[in-house]
Amino acid sequence: MATKKKPELLIHGVVPYKPKKNEEYMNPAQIEHFREILKGWRSELKDETDRTVTHMQDETANHPDPTDRASQETDMALELRGRDRDRKLIKKIEESITFLNSGDFGYCESCGEEIGLKRLEARPTASLCIDCKTVDEIREKQLS
Repeated sequence: MATKKKPELLIHGVVPYKPKKNEEYMNPAQIEHFREILKGWRSELKDETDRTVTHMQDETANHPDPTDRASQETDMALELRGRDRDRKLIKKIEESITFLNSGDFGYCESCGEEIGLKRLEARPTASLCIDCKTVDEIREKQLS
């Protein structure tokens, strides 16, 4: 009986990177891998924004019932808040692409150490290694 191979989970349309033994960190293949992930993610967010705009244009019916109108306005406000979050995320994605182009991508902006491939695949816009991010979150909790 043949065993079924589990389908690989894609990262914004990109197959996870499989590093080779003794491979240099942030080599051209890895840089291109993360460029594809970031571009795919940005494209997904922009497509979602376009769908939202189209949906809102289609849904701008003038409801005579105040309850229906209020419900529609609440739905639109929530949708716009989500799109605003996406807009900010697109900006972070574009900053990450700039770091890719400059050669700074994949290195912690605090300590300069490698962030790591798995962490970057989980959060492609990460700018801190896990240790510095943990310390940052502890400081944040203490200040709040």
